[in-house]
Order: sequence, then structure tokens, then C-alpha cells
Amino acid sequence: MTTVTTEQESAAPAPARSKAPRRSGSRYGALLRYLGVRLLLIIPTAWILVTVVFFLMRVVGDPISAALGGRLPPDQIAARKHAAGYDRPILTQYWQYISGIVRGNFGRTQDNQAIGHVVVSYGAATLELVFWALIVAFLVGVPLGRVAAKRRDKPADVGLRLFAILVYAAPVFFVGLLLKLVFAVKLGWLPVAGRASTNVELALQNVSPKTNILFIDAILYGDNGYLLDVVKHAILPAITLGLLTAGIFLRLVRINLIQTLRSDFVDAARARGLSDRVVTGRHAFRNAMIPIVTVMGMQIAMMLGGAVLTEITFEWKGLGYQLAQYLQARDFVAVQGIVAFLALIVAVVSFLVDVVVALIDPRVRF
Repeated sequence: MTTVTTEQESAAPAPARSKAPRRSGSRYGALLRYLGVRLLLIIPTAWILVTVVFFLMRVVGDPISAALGGRLPPDQIAARKHAAGYDRPILTQYWQYISGIVRGNFGRTQDNQAIGHVVVSYGAATLELVFWALIVAFLVGVPLGRVAAKRRDKPADVGLRLFAILVYAAPVFFVGLLLKLVFAVKLGWLPVAGRASTNVELALQNVSPKTNILFIDAILYGDNGYLLDVVKHAILPAITLGLLTAGIFLRLVRINLIQTLRSDFVDAARARGLSDRVVTGRHAFRNAMIPIVTVMGMQIAMMLGGAVLTEITFEWKGLGYQLAQYLQARDFVAVQGIVAFLALIVAVVSFLVDVVVALIDPRVRF
């Protein structure tokens, strides 16, 4: 039987092929959208933090009365309050305060120094201390977390978990005093306090360009003896502040590594004949580190709080040490400005952590 094909049938268009739906935008577009949203969130986050700081400081009253009450006659205090605008309605003061921060004006101290100048002068020391403390936290917490995960429920794991609880629960100043007593007073291995010896600090004042980070300034100066002196002074403060976070890192690495080692992709890697060392180090450990990076922003905020006690304990003249001096002098304008600046730093650090997490783990972009 002959099949006759009509002209209409031969001219009929071929059925269209089904196409898989395309993703809207490239992976870089998704990354940029994610980072754009996180960048915009900095504004409300910083606004909330600064607002909380403002109203908490106003609970104690106006800064003029708090700092000079009982030292000056009432008429002089009233005149200073009027000159500073503290006799105006609270919402007016709040608007002036927010407007000043937007312009970069965080206020002035009792000795007429701009808060921005104080932050630049002493913030480098705090930044240096937090940097060394983070190195200690990673060098102690991450390797010990891997050991605890590999030896789960064994004596080593139990001991490391107990160590993590102790270093997290112990007060920072107590740990600092204990380390000073053992390594500085009894053994004499390390300096008791300060960022460097007096002669070293005086010599590094003439470094150009000066960064106020003594480790970098000592490198620029080109004297290995000065560099060693700066490192020795940083060891005990860095260990004191770093152990606080090391305990958190230890527990996070342990928990996440144990969970990751139970994943299907780890079983598949073992089925391909890969050794436990390769499976743990190359596959499981990288995924277990994602939560560490995620919580790093919160840990930096905790370190900034712990830096106050650490700097006081070791007379490390950074922003926390200066903040304590202003509190003692009842200079609440300076305290408010420094705390607001630290709040902005926390907001920016949280954004940078989101950037790192998005680069490590593509899943968070969608």
C-alpha cells in the first residue's frame, strides 16, 4: 500500500524541541544580587546599633551633668549644656547625633579631641591585637577540632571538649592575670605589659610612613631586635583573647566535621578508594569550615568586647584601653562615639563575612 503525502503535510513545520528552562542571570549576577542586598542591609543594621547606643547613653542623663556634676556651679553646667545642645528635646539631639555620624563627626572628648582622631590613634593597636588573637584562635581551635572529630567519644575528644568549655567560660582578665603570673613573673620568659619596650616605642615613633601597628612599623624600621620585642609583647595578650574564640572554633569544627563525614559525598569518595586522610582533608574539612567563616563576624564582635578587658590587663594602649579611661573620667561623649564607631565596624565586618561565605559556598547566593 502506497502512502501519499499531501502538500500540506509536507509543508507542516517540525515539532519544536523542548528546551530546558534557563536560569535567570548568570552565577555572577546571582552573586552580585546577593552582595547588593547584604550591602543595603548595612544601613539599617548600623542605624539600629547607633540608635541603641545613643538612647542607652541618655539613660544616665546628659553627658555634661554626668561628667561635671558636683565639680562646677549649676549656672556653668547649664551654660555648657546649652552650648552643647543637651537642653534641647531628645529627638532633636538624636537627629543632630545621626546627622553628625553621617558626616563623619562622632563628637569630641572633654579635652577637645575629635573622636575620629582618637579612633585613628588607638584603633590600630586594637586591630593588631584582634589580628593576633584570630591567628591564635585558628591555630588552636581548628586543629584541635579535627583531632576531636577523628577521635570521637574517646578520651582525647572528652578532654578537648572540656578544654573548649573552660577557655570559653573563663573570664578574660583571669586568664590574662594567670598567664602573666606564670610566663612573665615566675618564668620571666615574656614581658608583663605594654605593646613594646619603651626604647622600641620611642624609636618607632620616627618610622615613615607610620601605621601605628607596631609589627608593621618594626618591619619598616628594619631592626630584627625591635621586631622580636614587639612579637614577644603581643604573645600573652593574643593568647588571652584568642583562647576565648579558640574554644568556639574547636567545638564548631568538631560538630560540623562529624556531620560532614556522614554525608553521601564522603561515602562516595571512600567508595572510589580514597584514603581517610584525603577524604577528611580535601572533601570533608572544607565543607566543615563554612560555619566557621559564617560565625566569624560574631566572634570578631566578641573579640572587640574582650579586647577592652585584655587591653586593661596588659596595659595594651588600644581603643579598649582608652575607652576604659574615658569611662573612668565620665567622658560619656567619648564613650558614645567610640562605641558607635565599634558598632559600625561590626556591621561592616558582618558584610565582609557574607562576601567570603558567598565565595566559598555558592548555595547561599540563591
